Parts: sequence; structure tokens; C-alpha cells
Amino acid sequence: MAVKRRHFLMFLGAGAGSIALQPFMKNGNGQLFSPSVQGETASAQAGGLFFRPIRGPMPLLNDGMDQSKQLSDYSQFVVQDDVVLPEGYTYQVIVSWGDPIGENDHFGYNNDYVTFIETASNEGYLVVNHEYISAKSWKQAYQQVIGKSLPFDEVLAAIQATPDGEIDAFSLPDGDPLKAQIYEISKAAQYDAGLSVLSIRKKADGTWERTNAATDRRITGISGLEDGNYLKVTGPAAVIFRKTSGQGYLDGLGDKIIGTHQNCAGGTTPWGTVFSAEENFQGEVAEPVYADGTSFPPSAKPFNWVWEEGEIEDIAGQGNVLGYAGNKYGWAVEVDPANANDYGTKHTWLGRYRHEAFAFRAEQGKPLAVYSACDRRSGHLYKFVSSGAVSNPTDKANSRLLQDGMLYGAKFNPDGTGQWIALTLDTPVNPDLPSAHVGGIITLPNPDRTAGGSIKVEDDAAIAAYKQQFRTLGDLYVGSDEEKQGAILIDAHFAANAAGVTCGARPEDTDVSDDGTLIIAYTSGSPSGSDGGPNASIFAGPNGETPYEHGWIMKLIDDNGDPAAMTFTWEIFATGGEPAEGGLGFSNPDNLMFDAKGNVWMVTDMSTDKHNKAIPSRTKEDGSAVSQSDLRGLFGNNSVWYLPTSGPNAGEAYLFAYGPMDCEICGPFLSADEKTLFLAPQHPGEYNGIRQNMASETREFAMRTTDGQEFIQTREVPIGSNWPGKGVNDPAKPSVIAVRRLDGGSITG
Repeated sequence: MAVKRRHFLMFLGAGAGSIALQPFMKNGNGQLFSPSVQGETASAQAGGLFFRPIRGPMPLLNDGMDQSKQLSDYSQFVVQDDVVLPEGYTYQVIVSWGDPIGENDHFGYNNDYVTFIETASNEGYLVVNHEYISAKSWKQAYQQVIGKSLPFDEVLAAIQATPDGEIDAFSLPDGDPLKAQIYEISKAAQYDAGLSVLSIRKKADGTWERTNAATDRRITGISGLEDGNYLKVTGPAAVIFRKTSGQGYLDGLGDKIIGTHQNCAGGTTPWGTVFSAEENFQGEVAEPVYADGTSFPPSAKPFNWVWEEGEIEDIAGQGNVLGYAGNKYGWAVEVDPANANDYGTKHTWLGRYRHEAFAFRAEQGKPLAVYSACDRRSGHLYKFVSSGAVSNPTDKANSRLLQDGMLYGAKFNPDGTGQWIALTLDTPVNPDLPSAHVGGIITLPNPDRTAGGSIKVEDDAAIAAYKQQFRTLGDLYVGSDEEKQGAILIDAHFAANAAGVTCGARPEDTDVSDDGTLIIAYTSGSPSGSDGGPNASIFAGPNGETPYEHGWIMKLIDDNGDPAAMTFTWEIFATGGEPAEGGLGFSNPDNLMFDAKGNVWMVTDMSTDKHNKAIPSRTKEDGSAVSQSDLRGLFGNNSVWYLPTSGPNAGEAYLFAYGPMDCEICGPFLSADEKTLFLAPQHPGEYNGIRQNMASETREFAMRTTDGQEFIQTREVPIGSNWPGKGVNDPAKPSVIAVRRLDGGSITG
């Protein structure tokens, strides 16, 4: 039964008497930890587990409780605006948004991928991606943190006066005051994207310090705009960038590229460089291209500001006023942290799509293989295979192998087999039918090749006509063979759809174990109205449900262990969702990591507008069921999980940590000795902004025990975030932290 929600304020020191909920304790550093769940996992170390899992809001199969105890112990829960760790663990903030780098730079916003490349024991380069700005919390804290003001009020007023919340600032005349104001905001937002390269070392007491080496630097969304620090490019798309005329927009810079943005996850090569993934570039620049690979004009992606109540506030189309060519974004960017003059190289043989992450197989005498995934609903899994062979996996000359090879997309068969389809000129056009997909949609390159872009196909009968019109991928693009190959790679997602590559369920992170096993996080099986959804014969819930929101982790092995193999086998390794419905207790898996023992670490990426969303009943007022998407409110905050792959706990998922309000915990990355776990909580306060006066709200949730019995949980939820400072009204700041054991031991036991 739904009850009216009660709002109240909690002040420092005043929370204890508000409601008797789950207790929290403080470690020796004053940080919160959660008492472990009682029962079997209270003695988890005796069963081979090296930590005592924290208690989250949802009953789990491994919490050691029977149904009656779950009904009692989970009836109340307090969410903390902090990184909550198991007893015996602590964390240190290493760097936060706005912290200085060198004389003139600062650490960017929304830190995502983090890696530590050691140059000596517990000393080296900390390299961090900066994905995007979260408009609400960024705008609220910008002047306080950065020390300068931006014309937010003036631009928002102009946006609100438009019928659609958009302004084509690119087309405004130079000297227009509004154009100058939009330029100032867009430039600041793009500066806060990109990467940071920092030097750090571990001290004797187990904490870390920055050493401020000459290699410390920012690579931003505006590198090259005014400072000449352009990014470089390799591969077939470079010939498109060098065009002096074409069907679409040319920025006049040839193969020089201004900046990198939307830098989501990434990967670390065996030769000591870092790959950064340009993911949701379509939010800042025009994604569609013409048949010759040239871009739609900046006007096709106007400057945009979403501010409506109940929405995640967003400032998008930042590349519009800056005149960015959209075909130069959405790539894999390689950076050598040891080279202070390296601002990145975009390797176009790896394709242009919404890159999430990279996993590398560099084995002596064999071609280099790089796996990556496209984080969009209906996105694909890809593999690049080099033409040349690796001679020494740790040699930085391996970067040259990325200049020649082939990009393939994964075709999954329902029987657990699959093959890699080359994205090249003579590959047959053979798209899957729209009806094969959740949502009944597939998107293909527009058959009107003079108009460019893509179309949405919902009629199976239209596929036969499309295949008659275009026999091969080369028929879809124009120019020389080299130019056609470049255009295919620029239009990789739609070319892959045309070739019959399997549409996936928002594939995100990838990682490869020492034996060559690839794992892939498929975050969500829900479709979108514009892109469609995954192949329904491959991506279904534990009870055959389609769509299935909560996601999966897949295991894939190339045949004969060969990185250049054209066939593979696959199986589902772990499934998200409520335990009562066959899931492991998490929703929306994202970043992945193998530890030295081959066990898997995973962090979740639920959309912040769903965090702790009240679910007082699973039935809406009109009698329909609450959607799986909204049911994600049951899972609380985004979290960190440990999934053993062997031993007595194999097949289980254990809750290691959860993060501050409205955040996504990124990383994870372990130091070589596995005594430090680097995590990067980004966008705290993204949905509700800075927490004001310790405001909280009591909400009700229609939870289920692991046996399926429904009960109401009363949950106390902070509104907004003050992390990492945690003081009253402190600004919310993305930050990178180092987690360690208080006894100095290994994180992984």
C-alpha cells in the first residue's frame, strides 16, 4: 500500500533520533563502513572469501539469512552519501575536480577510466579519463571550485525563450553577444573533458601523494583549439579528413584534430600506453555522415540545454559553436603518459562508434587483437586484428601495428558459437531482420546516399529490397577504395548493421584474462525508439524475458585461443536482476576487471534518475506493472561487486562497496601488488545537485526476499551530495580514490 512520502531535514549531529535504521560505524580514519550481513557471510573468510560483504538495500542469496530474517533485517535501510566499504578497509581521496595540474591546468570533471602505469614499485603515472560535465552539479559549483564565473543565467534565459531549447550558435554572426556567451560555456565544458596525466607514489604509511612531474598534463576537449596541441590520426579515415571538397562539412584542419571528449572507459596496453574511449560523442557533435565519410555540418547538432524538472540536467551540443567536424570524434585515442608532448593519436582502424573500453591481446609472434564495444542500445562488439605480428608485447613500437589491419564485428549464434564479420568493401550487405530485435527496429545507412545519415527500418520486407539495392558495403559508400574503407570505419555502427553484425544489449566494458578469455558487460537489454534493441535470441532474461533491463556479463573465447581467429564460443557468465527473479542482486553491470587470481570485479552503472526511486508498490494506479527500468530504484546507489570464478564461492556476486549519491563508481584498477584499489566516483549529485543542509527523504520500497515474498522497506535517502568533503553544503566533486586495507594487506586477500 502506498503512503504519502515524508520529507525532513537532517543536520549534522541530528540524525540519530530521526528513525531507527541500519547502523553504520566509523573506522580509524573516521570513514563509514557497513557492518557485514549476519549469517554465513559473517564468517565469509572461513569459506574462502577475503572480505565480509557490506549490506546493501536488497536481500541476496549469499547473505546467510532465511526469509524471516530478511523480512526483519531489510525492513529499514539508511543510504549514505559516501563510499561505503567493508570493515577493515579505508580510502583516501587522491585528486578531485579543480585540483591544480602544473601552473595553468586543473583536474577535469567526471573522472571515469583510471589506470596506474608503474615506473617503479608503487610509483608511476595515474591516467584518468574525463567523460562529460553533469550540468546541474557542475554549474552549481563551478565558480566556487574553479574560481571564475560563466554566463549561465544569460544563456539559460535565451534557451528558455526558444521553442525547442536549442540555439544554432555556429550560424550566429561573429560578434553576437549570445554566441560569445555560448562559446565561453562550451569551451569551459570541453576543457573539463578529456584526460589527466598525473604522477603519484605510495608513502610508507600506505597513503599516496602526487609528485608533480614534468609529464603531468591535461589533454582536453579543446587541445589544439588555441594552443596548437592537436591530436594526430592514423588509418584510412585520415584520407577523408584531408579532403578539400566533399558532400559534407570540412573544418579546414585536414588531419589535425581538436581535442577529445566524452572519454568514458579505456584500456592499458602491455607496452605502457593508455587508450581512451570517446563514447557518447553524439551529444556534442553531429553523428551522421555522408556516403563519402564527410560530416553533417555543426548546425545539425545545435547547442542544447535540458533543464526540465524531473530530468537529468544537460548542456549538450558543445561542439556546435566551436565548429567541430563530427566525423573526427567517436574514436580510440592512444596516449603515452611518459611523453609530455603527446596529446593523443586517434587510430581509425578501430572504427568510429560509441567506444566504451578496450582489451588487448599482444602475444609474441601473433597479430595484435584489440576488443572494444559500442555503448548504445543495439551496439556491437568489435575486434581489430593487425596485419603485422607482435615481436615484443612490451615494446612501444606495437602502436604502429594499429596503422594497418581489419576491424570485425561479432555475429552471435543462439547455439553459443559465433563468427567475426569484416567491415570492408566486399563484405555482403545482409542485415538481420527488424523483427529479430527487441523493439522491432534496425537502423541502416540511408538508401538515399546523397542525403546521408541513416534510416530506421521496422518492416522485414524492406530488407530484401535494401539488399537488392546494395550488394556489398562498398556499394554504400563513394570514392576510391581507400576512401570507401575510411567512410565505412567512420560510419562503423550503421555499416555493421548492414553487414549483419549482431545488435547487442548496450555492450560496455571488456577485459581479457591471461588465458585469453574475454568478458563483456552488457549493461541493459531495453530498446530505444531511435536505435532499437538487442537480438532477442541472444539477450533474454533468466526466465526468457525480453526486454530485460538488468544486464549480463558474457564470456567469449576465440577458437583455438588464437587472437586472429574468425570464430568463437560464448556463454553468459552472470545475470543482473533481483535474486527472486533469477538475478544476482545487481543491475546494469559496467566496468570490469580481472584480478591476479582470475576473479572478476564489476561496478554498476544505473542511470542516476533511477537511484533510490521510490517503489511503494509494484503496481501502478492504472493497474499496470511498474517497469523494469523504474524497478532499478530498488537497487539503491551504484556499487562495486566481486564475482569469484573458482573455489567454493564461484558463481556468486558479493557486494564490496557502494558510492555516494547520484554517482557512478568508475575504475576499478588494482596496483601491481594489489594492495591499492583505485576507484573513480564520478558525477556525485548529478540528479539532485549539491545536498543542502543535509536534506534527506524517507521513501518506501516494495522489496522481495530471495524467496519472492514482498515486503515494504523504509529507506532514508540523502537528497543530493556533498562528497567528497562531506561537510554541510560542500560542493559535490568527482574524485579518484585509493582503497586499501587498514592492516596493509592485499585488497584481494
